[in-house]
Amino acid sequence: MSKTKQKIVEASRELFNVHGYGQVSIRMIALKLGISSGNLNYHFKKREDILEYLYFEMVFDFDQRIDTLSVIEISFKQIRNDINDSMERMLNYKFIWTDLFNILQSNDTIRAHFTKINPKRISGNLFLFDRLYQMQFMRTANFQNEYKILAERMVNFGDTWIYTSEVYNRTSSKKYLECQVNAMLAMIYPYLTKKGVHEFEKSFPKLFN
Repeated sequence: MSKTKQKIVEASRELFNVHGYGQVSIRMIALKLGISSGNLNYHFKKREDILEYLYFEMVFDFDQRIDTLSVIEISFKQIRNDINDSMERMLNYKFIWTDLFNILQSNDTIRAHFTKINPKRISGNLFLFDRLYQMQFMRTANFQNEYKILAERMVNFGDTWIYTSEVYNRTSSKKYLECQVNAMLAMIYPYLTKKGVHEFEKSFPKLFN
């Protein structure tokens, strides 16, 4: 990627995060960079092209992680680190998650990818639950689809925590991020066996002080 194109991407992401995708025009991006709209259009013909570039830049790591789940060593600390890394990355592209519904409605390319990857995200959680079950950390399901419901709930939480923080005027501080990471991690706690509870509490003693 050329230096100019990289600067356009970075400036666009910053403006989108501050003002929202729908409120930022090509002209605003060009003014921020001190270039003409024509110069910007040479690299990106329309604003939607920048949006798509940023979206696929964001999800690249997510897609990679899903594809390599089977070779990752599972532990509660690893799970928390993975949640933290994902949420930190999401904050860098905050505008997507605060306006996700409208973006999915207006952009066919992003909607097609998001629709395709969502079942994989749920399957990834189910794979994780199965590994924890094999380690005797998670109990047997009490009813059909109990763990599928949990997997979907975790995915939905992941999609909406940034939007919720903006609605209630909460800051995206390190402390708030830590609270949200722990909130998602805690979703699996009621499903743990005694062995799993012991390992979980040993892994995160500060949560129980």
